[in-house]
Amino acid sequence: MVNTVPRPLVQWLWPFVGCFSAANWQHVQVLVAGAVLCPGRRTVTGALRVMGLEQASGFAVYHRVLSTARWSARRVARVLLRLLVSALVPHGPVVIALDDTIERRWGKRIALRGIYRDPVRSSHGHFVKVSGLRWLCVMLLAPVPWAGAVWALPFLSVLAPSERAAQTRGRRHKKLTDWARQVLLQTARWLPGRTVIAVADSGFSAIELLRAVAAYLTVVTRLRLDAGLYEPAPARTARTMGRPRVKGARLPTLHERLADPATAWQRVTLQGWYGKTDRRLDLASGTALWHHPGRQVVIRWVLVRDGEGEKPPQAFLSTDSTADPVAILGWFVQRWRVEVTLSEVRRHLGVETQRQWSDLAILRTTPALLGLFSLVTLWADRLAADRGVQPDGARWYRKAEPTFSDALALVRRELWTAPTFATSRQDRDNPDIPNKLLDRLIHIACRPP
Repeated sequence: MVNTVPRPLVQWLWPFVGCFSAANWQHVQVLVAGAVLCPGRRTVTGALRVMGLEQASGFAVYHRVLSTARWSARRVARVLLRLLVSALVPHGPVVIALDDTIERRWGKRIALRGIYRDPVRSSHGHFVKVSGLRWLCVMLLAPVPWAGAVWALPFLSVLAPSERAAQTRGRRHKKLTDWARQVLLQTARWLPGRTVIAVADSGFSAIELLRAVAAYLTVVTRLRLDAGLYEPAPARTARTMGRPRVKGARLPTLHERLADPATAWQRVTLQGWYGKTDRRLDLASGTALWHHPGRQVVIRWVLVRDGEGEKPPQAFLSTDSTADPVAILGWFVQRWRVEVTLSEVRRHLGVETQRQWSDLAILRTTPALLGLFSLVTLWADRLAADRGVQPDGARWYRKAEPTFSDALALVRRELWTAPTFATSRQDRDNPDIPNKLLDRLIHIACRPP
């Protein structure tokens, strides 16, 4: 069976060999190759068809790799993160993004399915519900040299069931911020000696979460304009009676600072504003104690006003009170690549087309497809060093820089051609294509996606 796996893929996957048993490793390589080469739904049968194994008698063992085999997805995520960091961020701070996404799934047999707000179809005045699975994804925000941009590369994804799903199974419900605390601390432990900066949206702007992880990594997120900000608690003297104070004097809210003409604004030009444009911004910054009864955390707040008057004012925070305000904004705007990645994995890697029913297979399949996005990017980066990645444009559509579809096409071309297209000894200009390979290519081209 393993002979059907292209040799380049065997070499690329070698760092993960210790995560699987010898028997499972052979089948894992087939499934990964099939998931990369498959043009339609990412099912086990689709992967076997594209690998020419649709008539294999032992097809059930490939299903059992996801449903019953003993291997740790967390261990695979750790290896993937280290490969990405060593290749794309060998020095400096490691910036990661944290976000949740809904995988639309239906069916009574999906026990962990819930009803959620659809963030894509809903708006401020229109609420749309969707049935599916909620995943919390951690992505590495790393510059990809041949793409000329920062990409969000998933390496760890965990399922965060709804409260109703937890009650149905008789388990305690764990909030999304609790899952976020676990994955952030796990990531920090995987990167000892490196400065980790986590970027998240307003859904993770919770004092409990920030206080729990502030000692291990820096969190950058949004801040409410009416948040209660205070000065630090004054030093306690020897004659002070009563309990120690937990906060100092109340500071003006960010709403009040916007209206105050005495607020000191700094004009900056931020590069890479949600893409490759430059944006003129007015910002004010300071440190404060963000306090809520029973909870508090020290932050640096950054108040931003659009210099061109097109966008409403916004506020951000960092748990590192010494961080530069411009750097805080630069880290935060990189998170827009998260939405790009989630769109690409649905369009090119078949997320939401898989059809697993067992709980363990569901817990493994979607994180595997999200991690495949990062693997394809990593493999394309290795190939780009030799031949480059060319954007696939048309007469009516010009692409300035390569996208993930170009990276996937480059990897697929390497997998199809490297092990199977040999040069004829008599005529070196004409390659010898085995009939079996030609039949597979025709079969894939003719089948509907």
